[in-house]
Amino acid sequence: MRLLFYLFLDKVLNNMGYQKFVGTALVPIFLLLLSLPCKAQLSTTFYDTTCPTALATINASVVAAVQNNGRNAALLIRLLFHDCFVQGCDASLLLEGSGSEKASPANDGVLGYEIIDTAKAAVESVCPGVVSCADILAVAARDASVAVSGPSWVVRLGRRDSPGSSAAEAATDLPRGNFNLQQLISNFQSKGLNEREMVALSGSHTLGQARCVRFRERAYNATNIDPAFATTLRANCPQTPPNGDGNLEPLDLQTPNIFDNNYFENLVASRGLLISDQALFDGGSSDSIVTEYVNNPGTFDSDFAAAMVKMSEITPLTGTSGSIRSVCTTSETQAWGATSWIM
Repeated sequence: MRLLFYLFLDKVLNNMGYQKFVGTALVPIFLLLLSLPCKAQLSTTFYDTTCPTALATINASVVAAVQNNGRNAALLIRLLFHDCFVQGCDASLLLEGSGSEKASPANDGVLGYEIIDTAKAAVESVCPGVVSCADILAVAARDASVAVSGPSWVVRLGRRDSPGSSAAEAATDLPRGNFNLQQLISNFQSKGLNEREMVALSGSHTLGQARCVRFRERAYNATNIDPAFATTLRANCPQTPPNGDGNLEPLDLQTPNIFDNNYFENLVASRGLLISDQALFDGGSSDSIVTEYVNNPGTFDSDFAAAMVKMSEITPLTGTSGSIRSVCTTSETQAWGATSWIM
């Protein structure tokens, strides 16, 4: 909006003459407007004119990736979660470097980056310097859900990309697989998400897999675990690390590549894979929410969609903040894209 103001001011000066303009009572008003910060808002129509094929292009990349490997849907949803919980939804997770979020032990085992890179390259080929990596992450997570029979939701667009990232913030801001219920509630509350939204978002574990290094403690030391389930886990996860650290088990026993409510049914049966999974149904305040999602899968779907919208809008960079990276792994930008929102 600031550029439009400058153009208007220039026209006024040309028509009135500078001396006449200075003598008017409009000067204080214009000076006040000039001092106001430029703050843009997310919008569903953000790319309608600048890149009308952006959403279809991203969707094509996501659908192809999920068709190639059903696990990719889980990876894409997890990427957005891990990005938004550190510095907000700004694609800081995608930056590479020794001190980056991506290099943090907290993001060890996070995969799927190449899917975003492919989608970004496809978008750049049709609209160079226009669509942010942050927006691609948000759209890809939605499209991934739909690709595995999950809910859809409206993604508002206009996020911009962070110039940097922090491994230290990743270590402190991301929830851990060994969190108890109160730790989970506190962690999500710090991001503006309530307990019900926390449980709904945890339901994304209806998709994907986890490594032995993440569930070993539960497999061998938990008391709130189905004995037969524990035996199955131990067969694939030796007790002494690092033996079998990378061995995988599904987070949802029945349908790990289909979005449904079986994850919550597993929790009721004491078959949550991670400590933080079973914490949602272990005699605490979230038990009733889990039970509701078991009995009403449609409620879970709608709650998950609403929570994803809210999460995907955690402190985004908009307006002239940040930039539009030309490659998601580096802070390099297109010259036009870096200033394309001075409007």
